[in-house]
Amino acid sequence: MNDSFNTPDAAGKALALTVLNAIQNPVIMVNEDGFITFANWEAEAFFGASAAHLARYRISTFIPFGSPLLALIDQVRERLAPVNEYRVDLSSPRLGQEKLVDLYVAPVVTEQGSVVIVFQERSMADKIDRQLTHRAAARSVTGLASMLAHEIKNPLSGIRGAAQLLESAVAGEDRSLTRLICEETDRIVSLVDRMEVFSDERPVDRQPINIHAVLDHVKAVAKAGFARDIKIVENYDPSLPSVHANRDQLIQVFLNLVKNAAEAVGNRPDGEIVLTTAYRPGIRLSVAGTREKISLPLEFCVHDNGPGVPADLLPHLFDPFITTKTNGSGLGLALVAKIIGAHGGIVECDSQNHRTTFRVLMPAHKDAALEDSSPTGTHR
Repeated sequence: MNDSFNTPDAAGKALALTVLNAIQNPVIMVNEDGFITFANWEAEAFFGASAAHLARYRISTFIPFGSPLLALIDQVRERLAPVNEYRVDLSSPRLGQEKLVDLYVAPVVTEQGSVVIVFQERSMADKIDRQLTHRAAARSVTGLASMLAHEIKNPLSGIRGAAQLLESAVAGEDRSLTRLICEETDRIVSLVDRMEVFSDERPVDRQPINIHAVLDHVKAVAKAGFARDIKIVENYDPSLPSVHANRDQLIQVFLNLVKNAAEAVGNRPDGEIVLTTAYRPGIRLSVAGTREKISLPLEFCVHDNGPGVPADLLPHLFDPFITTKTNGSGLGLALVAKIIGAHGGIVECDSQNHRTTFRVLMPAHKDAALEDSSPTGTHR
């Protein structure tokens, strides 16, 4: 590519280069001999090498032996037609573990034997899929909550009133049954009240929020109650800009996540919850209720060293009524998904044996800027 920018249409090619570098997917071009003749910035990060370094080697140097990508390149050269391939495993010591990608390979008409390869990392695609799933789950709970509020609470009031009247008319040994009716009715009403939160579709009242102040408040509440005997460690990036959010709803989100972590840790003597914040390159998603596209560079995590989430439950963890707790309602994480989705963010869970991470990705406030002179992290 270096010589091609000295041609008369160099300005147009320079513009094309700018566009390619703006794409948040790795893009490379491979010539007929298999050498990498172009790599955008994302490709440099993906392969862990500069474009100049990549240009010295064939593509086969950087991908696992026998990778389907090589066969796809040959197929595109032969047919002169683009090909898509999904969920291709490129994991290797050079590229790292869990490098699962979708591939788009297309011929370059003006360069004989050359092909362009676009990599879509599945981690990013899966985040989008999960986010859409979470929003759909939240919408289903919203409709169910509205129905429950109107169709169930009124009859329950009549049942409870009748049970109270019966209590004064029945013998002593039967009063325990009428009390049971009242208690169970109250329990159902409490559950419906919790679900009514999902039917609130008003726009979120947001403002610039210091996430560390929110997490400090959550930690104080946790240490005063359900996590008083659990070690809570903070690993914060103090240079983070403000998050564009509703403070009370963020407190509700992280109280739910920290409470889940505390219940997972239980009474383990080495039990620990770690709260982390960081600035990460974010993917772009639509803000709920608008056409605006934003990036999600702010990452807030709650880690615990509990037993982990069962693998078969992990894909459905944010669906309503999904829970591993004996007396759980399965609404806590569904509410977390609804709140974060309403903020235009993503919530996801990664879990392995004795290590679970709930990760929240959110937009920064538009007028906020990172302080370049600040340190990148601290422990307290």
